[in-house]
Amino acid sequence: MAILVLDHVVKRFGDFTAVDDLSFSVPEGGVFGFLGGNGAGKTTSLRMALDILRPTSGRIDILGRAPGRENASEIGFLPEERGLYRRMKVLETIVYFGELKGMSAANATTEGKRLIERFGLGEWTKATVDKLSKGMQQKVQVAAAMVNSPRLLILDEPFSGLDPVNQQVLEDLVLEMAAKGTTVVFSTHVMQHAERMTDRLLLLARGKKVFEGTQEEARARLPGRLSITSQADPSTLPGVLGATRTGGADGWSDWTIELKPGSDQGALLQQCTTNGFALRRFEIHRPSLHDVFIQLVGAGQEIVK
Repeated sequence: MAILVLDHVVKRFGDFTAVDDLSFSVPEGGVFGFLGGNGAGKTTSLRMALDILRPTSGRIDILGRAPGRENASEIGFLPEERGLYRRMKVLETIVYFGELKGMSAANATTEGKRLIERFGLGEWTKATVDKLSKGMQQKVQVAAAMVNSPRLLILDEPFSGLDPVNQQVLEDLVLEMAAKGTTVVFSTHVMQHAERMTDRLLLLARGKKVFEGTQEEARARLPGRLSITSQADPSTLPGVLGATRTGGADGWSDWTIELKPGSDQGALLQQCTTNGFALRRFEIHRPSLHDVFIQLVGAGQEIVK
């Protein structure tokens, strides 16, 4: 079952088309990455799913129904623009957001305290938000989004403003929630987070879908690459699109090989073994999501490896 569906959705602001005929679905369970450079349409799409913005055309289903306030108790949301009540205390803030989502004060307090400790904010429980650094405020807002253990958790650029240690804490929390049944959708332009966390992903560029599927399906869009050391020229081997000699000595040559689309590196190694093609080195290069993004979207987008 899909927990979120966008069907031919368009969003225009005057003459500017921010989202252009976008269709995708998020299956229930797991972590879904919403990837694209700045200005790709990620935030606009998420805001339409949450009924903050209305689409110009197209259909949106979330939790099996149209977007609206009745979904609030089952959704957690971290907006790209951070905003908290600066004179409220840390725990009060998290409890307040929990009560807005239908939690009792007692349950929100218990869960709020757990999240505060998890984020290393225990000594700041009774401090007002305006006394916190920007990174600490970010952790409070993430906790407020998670406090109701939502069925669907939507995080818009959640790692922005967090140091590496707290980025890891957040990654761990998100994966724990997903393991317990929460569906997580997060947008990012930082490929390393998506690579570590996502089950499925969507690549956006200039408001249009470029790719939707699993990480392995995305990587399969790129030609396979190998580095080998051999005595003979590998360019005639089955499945080899091209081979470039990069060095060598004592009768052995180093080669970088590009495979034809759909060719299997393991099958090539088997061919070499069967046919007596002498090898000293056989190294498979697994493309990163950054490589995939550059290939499918283009180098002009602002992304981080």
